[in-house]
Amino acid sequence: MTRSPIYLDYNATTPVEPAVADAIALAIRDLWGNPSSSHAYGKTAHEAVEKARAQVAALIGAVPDEIVFTGGGSEASNLAIKGTCLRQPRGFLARLFGGRSPGSSHVITTAVEHPATLQPVEFLRRLGCRVTILSVDRFGLVNPDDVRRAITPRTTLVTVMHSNNEVGTLMPIQEIAAVCRERGVPVHTDCAQSLGKVSVDVRELGVDFLTIAGHKLYAPKGVGALFVRRGMTVEPLIHGAGHEKGRRAGTENVPYLVGLGKAAEVAARSLPAATDRLRQLRDRLHDRLKSALGDRLVLNGHPERRLPNTLNVNFVGHVGAEFLEKVPGVAASTGSACHEGKVSQSPVLCAMGIPPEIGRGAVRLSIGRYTTEDEIDCAATILIRAAKNE
Repeated sequence: MTRSPIYLDYNATTPVEPAVADAIALAIRDLWGNPSSSHAYGKTAHEAVEKARAQVAALIGAVPDEIVFTGGGSEASNLAIKGTCLRQPRGFLARLFGGRSPGSSHVITTAVEHPATLQPVEFLRRLGCRVTILSVDRFGLVNPDDVRRAITPRTTLVTVMHSNNEVGTLMPIQEIAAVCRERGVPVHTDCAQSLGKVSVDVRELGVDFLTIAGHKLYAPKGVGALFVRRGMTVEPLIHGAGHEKGRRAGTENVPYLVGLGKAAEVAARSLPAATDRLRQLRDRLHDRLKSALGDRLVLNGHPERRLPNTLNVNFVGHVGAEFLEKVPGVAASTGSACHEGKVSQSPVLCAMGIPPEIGRGAVRLSIGRYTTEDEIDCAATILIRAAKNE
């Protein structure tokens, strides 16, 4: 019998938690009413949606009415970024309708954001919004003082990810949010990778918007949420009826929302023990690789200030994509690719200033809830042999 590959790509997506799958199956069978209907079937579905909203809110220290359900993390980030800028009475929209100049709207972000942030920002730039993209240091960290210097009286939004999806670096969001509060500027953070791995509290962070992606949290793909702090408003991306208090139209996907709520509940119960367990497994893998490979293994990202499950390393002398092709027994991701004989390095590693001759060997190994010590040891053996061309 062929053994399945060892899954070390939890940052890409997670398997659905069995308790989540069971909750979804039950909801599909029994909660088929329209949550907006006033009869018993609708009320039962509505109550299930509101329970899920409370479960998601509890995971991040919010109150239920601050949670807007979406079709995923990308939609949540788009709603925060576009929705904040489009609601402005001034700015580039005014230009479209014969009003003020495009320079009156301004968004600040970083060079290492997920495309679900960078692409909406680029879209706004094409409409005339001014954009500032801040650089990061060699660990992938942005300096809060750079945010302070970039803010102008016209700054509409600062959007900085909570943790980097490739190298795991945890951004100084609390410090950035404090800077933004001083200047009266809203701040959004993409927290898709962090939830369930580290404790997250929106009150402590001080953010106004926070992105949640279900499939990073052991829920299905196609469901997510956006935290919108009380008092903040966004222009909907999807117009229609008044669902989600007018912030996102569309009849609610009750089974998947129930699943997301259950996933949040399970994640909340698992912390902080999950953080310690993930860190131990990650360090076990790193120690074994480093002990065997020495200088032929180079860490990407901050050595301490990073997600407890994420190990992004350069296998020096290899090309990441080609390296992973040699190890079908390990399912992981790479930070470099080879196209028509040319090796391209990920924009994140480029922004961090990783030399191409080293970064070309980048591989992301991300650990999750179902990873075992035996899998870690087996994966280490496979990777070491491949790195040594044995």
